[in-house]
Amino acid sequence: MSVRTQSSEQPAGAVHRAGFACFVGRPNAGKSTLTNALVGQKVAITSNRPQTTRHTVRGIVHRPEAQLILVDTPGLHKPRTLLGERLNDVVRTTWAEVDAIGFCIPADQKLGPGDRFIAKELAGIKKTPKIAIVTKTDLVDGKALAEQLIAVDQLGKELGITWAEIVPVSATANQQVDLLADLLIPLMPEGPALYPEGDLTDEPEQVMVAELIREAALEGVRDELPHSIAVVVEEMLPREDRPADKPLLDIHANLFIERPSQKGIVIGPKGKRLKDVGIKSRKQIEALLGTPVFLDLHVKVAKDWQRDPKQLRRLGF
Repeated sequence: MSVRTQSSEQPAGAVHRAGFACFVGRPNAGKSTLTNALVGQKVAITSNRPQTTRHTVRGIVHRPEAQLILVDTPGLHKPRTLLGERLNDVVRTTWAEVDAIGFCIPADQKLGPGDRFIAKELAGIKKTPKIAIVTKTDLVDGKALAEQLIAVDQLGKELGITWAEIVPVSATANQQVDLLADLLIPLMPEGPALYPEGDLTDEPEQVMVAELIREAALEGVRDELPHSIAVVVEEMLPREDRPADKPLLDIHANLFIERPSQKGIVIGPKGKRLKDVGIKSRKQIEALLGTPVFLDLHVKVAKDWQRDPKQLRRLGF
């Protein structure tokens, strides 16, 4: 078993490569945090709740010799609702179309049935190269990390997966993140850049704004509302009659919940929680868009939206 802790240098006059990679793993395996660390800016929604990344957010890593486009899939899981089934279909389609797959396994949790379930699915996708990424290494000591690396190696052997590499990383401590990019790039096909230099993602701005609001809304209600919040940005318009040097962007967004009883949880006593969600997400939206924002948030009930095909479509799933 070879575990990578350093990369081989790029030879002079090397060709340019560009392609797609995706990170897979059970919910909360550190996929979004890793995407953000590689891209160097907050792109995918990273809440501590499992199963919160709903859209395929592509983070783009620009290097002089390569462009690496990261497709962030939702966590694959045993579906309990129609939304869960749709998310799983999205994952499998993505896997078949990318140039490399990074399988994320947290260092601080023993390999479990969730990891095996995904590894078995991965074993069925023969052509795409797979890198095993042991994440969150800052949370364990050397002995526990070594045990996890051996367990991952064994899992591959057991299921007939040949890992292209096994790499330990910590996205939060920024350890070996660049190395991971160095190992993914050679797996990409030769070709010119697919996106302009400044792009970090190809998500429309409205989707990213909705994700930031949703992340802020989930943050305060960990246990009460795991996944019952959807956010739709109804409109984003520059405020008229503003001087050119003092623009203001009006954003009107709705937070949809499944039951009337959840409204109080999201709004909080005297509207305090909703106000906090607004303040927190507005700061991040302003950083993302580079302009002052007026954010208007409303909470609405869309009954049992996770199970209703019509509502799922309306809410963008």
